Amino acid sequence: MTKETIILFDLDGTLIDSTEAILESFTVAFSHFGKESPADDLIKAQIGHPLDWMFLKLGVEEEKIWDHVAAYKQHYRKISKAKTTLLPSAKEAVQKASEFAILGVVTTKTAEYSIELLEHMGLMDYFDVLIGRENVEHPKPHPEPIHKALERLPRTEGDIWMIGDTCMDMHSAESANIKGVAVSCGYGTVEQLSKCSGTICTNAYETVTFIAKQ
Repeated sequence: MTKETIILFDLDGTLIDSTEAILESFTVAFSHFGKESPADDLIKAQIGHPLDWMFLKLGVEEEKIWDHVAAYKQHYRKISKAKTTLLPSAKEAVQKASEFAILGVVTTKTAEYSIELLEHMGLMDYFDVLIGRENVEHPKPHPEPIHKALERLPRTEGDIWMIGDTCMDMHSAESANIKGVAVSCGYGTVEQLSKCSGTICTNAYETVTFIAKQ
């Protein structure tokens, strides 16, 4: 059966919860350079952006950003599998979506680590493409990550959807001229998401069910 739909998923806050691993890795990175880590809420407010952008917004001097990113990644890779969980109904969402759609992941996380996480969780085989931070020059909200994902898929006819938990996901979808649906189970608040998405679902499974009915 030919699948007439393409669904691209964001990762953090859409399919997985890696908040604990992210916060701990920021604490370790700041501590490595003799600094106190910012409050958790300040860090969580930036999740979804690339790491270099996050460190800049959290007060790290521009010339020291990549050293902080390296310290973060060194620790994150050690703990990410143990301290990352699937969000409720995320596995069921991916399984249901795979029945009628070609699937991909578009994330600002490092692709290498994202693939390792999804393999660990038994989900990577459902996806035909995964685009991470190192695969693009311009991350979300720029359309480049979506364009790169579509370039790597065998076909791009039919409806194309982006599911994500932040306005960056929705703006990226709009700029790439595809449809976007927001989920409220992640880092974007309903108030924020209502300004960038006409449809907000509770989680990925509800979103996939919505798309299947279109």
